[in-house]
Amino acid sequence: MSRPTAGPDPWRVPITVAHVPDTGLHRKLEASAAERQAMAELAGLREILSAQAAFDVTPKSGGRVHVTGYARARVGQTCVVTLDPIENEIDEEIDLMFAPEAEVRRLADLIEEGQDNEEPPEIADPPEAIVGGIIDLGRLATDALFLAIDPYPRKSGAVFEAEVTTSDPGDHPFAVLKALQDKKKDE
Repeated sequence: MSRPTAGPDPWRVPITVAHVPDTGLHRKLEASAAERQAMAELAGLREILSAQAAFDVTPKSGGRVHVTGYARARVGQTCVVTLDPIENEIDEEIDLMFAPEAEVRRLADLIEEGQDNEEPPEIADPPEAIVGGIIDLGRLATDALFLAIDPYPRKSGAVFEAEVTTSDPGDHPFAVLKALQDKKKDE
């Protein structure tokens, strides 16, 4: 779930995997006004009025970490039909497995080898990489929100109606071919 960015992540809430207790941990996040403004600029939105997330982080065997939760936001966009300002709600569930980088690379190699077969077996998504012993919950929430943004938001009830003009029946793409065909008949 990575997205290309030119600058730093606007909403950062890193957790150190080594400090996650065996019983797991629960984190509730809320983006500040400055973080929401930076996120809106990065996503090309008018504004982000609110952004929250909640995560349960559970350690698993082999250095893996299971992260579940949700990311929610209220975003200000512009209707693609009327150009009026509108607001949309985003509510995304998150359920990801993280693993040490070396294991992720090994699994990626196994998946690549399996794709050489005629019919590769059904393979689950590989885990996300734990980079530098850290999982950034803010980045995870931002990615989920960005992926859920409606790229063509419409105001409720807005309908695009193309302007219909009646044209000369002889003025269509095949009129020239019809004229040639008619000329050939007359000969």
